Amino acid sequence: MRILFILLLSFGLFSQTSAQTSYQPTPDNLAARKAFQDDKFGLFIHWGVYSILGDGEWVMNQRQIPIKDYEKLPTFFNPTAFDAKEWVTMAKNAGMKYITITSKHHDGFAMYDSKVSDYDIVDRTPYKKDVLKALADECRAQGIKLFFYHSHLDWHHPDYFPRGQTGKTAGRPESGDFDKYLTYMDTQLSELLTNYGPVGGIWFDGWWDQSAHDKNDPHKTVVDWKLDRTYSLIHKLQPAALIGNNHHVAPFPGEDFQMFEKDLPGQNKTGFSGESVIGQLPLETCETMNGAWGFNIKDNRYKSTKDLVQYLVKAAGHNANFLLNVGPMPNGKIQPEFVKTLAEVGQWMQKNGETIYGTRGGPVPARDWGVTTAVGNRVFVHILNWEDRQLTLPPVSGKIRSAKLFADKSPVKVVQTPEGIVLTMNSAPSADATDTIIELEMAPEVAKK
Repeated sequence: MRILFILLLSFGLFSQTSAQTSYQPTPDNLAARKAFQDDKFGLFIHWGVYSILGDGEWVMNQRQIPIKDYEKLPTFFNPTAFDAKEWVTMAKNAGMKYITITSKHHDGFAMYDSKVSDYDIVDRTPYKKDVLKALADECRAQGIKLFFYHSHLDWHHPDYFPRGQTGKTAGRPESGDFDKYLTYMDTQLSELLTNYGPVGGIWFDGWWDQSAHDKNDPHKTVVDWKLDRTYSLIHKLQPAALIGNNHHVAPFPGEDFQMFEKDLPGQNKTGFSGESVIGQLPLETCETMNGAWGFNIKDNRYKSTKDLVQYLVKAAGHNANFLLNVGPMPNGKIQPEFVKTLAEVGQWMQKNGETIYGTRGGPVPARDWGVTTAVGNRVFVHILNWEDRQLTLPPVSGKIRSAKLFADKSPVKVVQTPEGIVLTMNSAPSADATDTIIELEMAPEVAKK
């Protein structure tokens, strides 16, 4: 079997270079894309039985825990302190417009009542409740959109074969039927898209586990993921649902938004985005509040409110949404450090959200001093790292009618020439300022890209 697999791989028979090639988004889908771009800010939630061990969502792989031992974890998982209303209210008060939660992470455990498997929160835990159902109901009640993260790869399922680059110590037999696994995955997706009301979208992860690492064709994989079939299924069940895939390469046909993990679009500080050529789809970047996605009891690398607000602003200036992650504890509560910081971010958004929501990346590309956002005939200059009274911008199309500080509406002197724009404030931004915002009123509309 191994020899046959190597021969097939050498002939490229398992390569995948296309997805939903004939996909034409519906008017509802296009409207959902625009609304997604307008929303700008969402809550990412990584939660599963791995939280019991307090060592992140990759603990099964990192600690080399075999399935027979990992399957003991659900018997301890009893999140009696989980309160969907508390979670959604926290997100809403932070200024977030949508929530993306793990329905199944790489460990294969479903955080909802799946009928195609009993390896889920209802059948295997003493809690015996469907947390995604409770969350979906509460999101609808509070007007928050709900997306489901779903892992392509699965360290638990016997038919996830070839095994891929991770989960090699799970103790599964070296055999399996990948087509059966894909049917299983699509069936679970069908459950999520038919039993939980309108779904904002599906956030895929794990495609990279089967990457062929072909420098000439980054889209090539060891297996055929049959993305066309999966994407078509999703769009058939819910045409307005948006599909994104954290594959770290340029978008496939059939996808509705493009994501960047721990990087702003166009950057590659993490090493994940080297092949992520920016396409024409709505953009999103995701980041953690400390250093971990899933609950990590030893991770105290908490980002400050200022850092997170500035990342949100930078994302908007790069024409992208910001999906900010929390990893709830095994009892169902969210760490108080996260709750406090999100409340502070929400206070900033209450005052300044007008410069973020509904905007697109502005006419001046990102600079060391900050970014610009724009909507209609208004351009917002977000000064994040500058301590002088004067700021010089490159030329922009259209005439500036007026300039003022967004916070107190006090006038800012503006001189516009063909060589550029000079803005002069009454005083320099303080060194500890989170974001000094200058609002420019333009004669024609220059904002939207």
